[in-house]
Amino acid sequence: MGFHTFDADRAEKLEDQSRYRYLSREELVAGLDPDTSDAIADLGSGTGFYTDDVAPFAGEVRAVDVQAEMHEVYREKGVPENVALVTADVADLPFADGELDAAFSTMTFHEFASPESLAEVARVLRSGGRFVVADWTAAGDGESGPPLDERYDRERAVELLDEAGFDVVRADERPETLFAVAER
Repeated sequence: MGFHTFDADRAEKLEDQSRYRYLSREELVAGLDPDTSDAIADLGSGTGFYTDDVAPFAGEVRAVDVQAEMHEVYREKGVPENVALVTADVADLPFADGELDAAFSTMTFHEFASPESLAEVARVLRSGGRFVVADWTAAGDGESGPPLDERYDRERAVELLDEAGFDVVRADERPETLFAVAER
């Protein structure tokens, strides 16, 4: 896989409302099934497009991105009071074991999905914590998103999650994306 990051110079594209075509706020929040006291991490948060959607349903959200430039754009846009900006690689999260109730990744799984990164996500989630993944699928036609050879299909994504110790409770292959809900 390519393991590249989204170009911060194109960050405005991450605020495009047409992204809801691939994942709605309702589907994301339902997959997380949050409590208003939950600590949730958005892994690969970018400009906070989906972070903002989850924030009203959580106690706190940690917007994790490896690029500080993305956080700068998010600050300019306005960060909700219960959102903390965290500059970190998913393979090295600055959270204690079991500190988070849930985590999610929207169109970024292909950027970090290594055994080491997924083990790190499992480490920071409490037992029973949910990990929701929506990403471009390798089974898609490539009309949007990264090149097909940089994506995972549903089967490979489920395999990676299983290998990291997650129980996959839902995994859908869709025309251009995959959607998975896993529990630690």
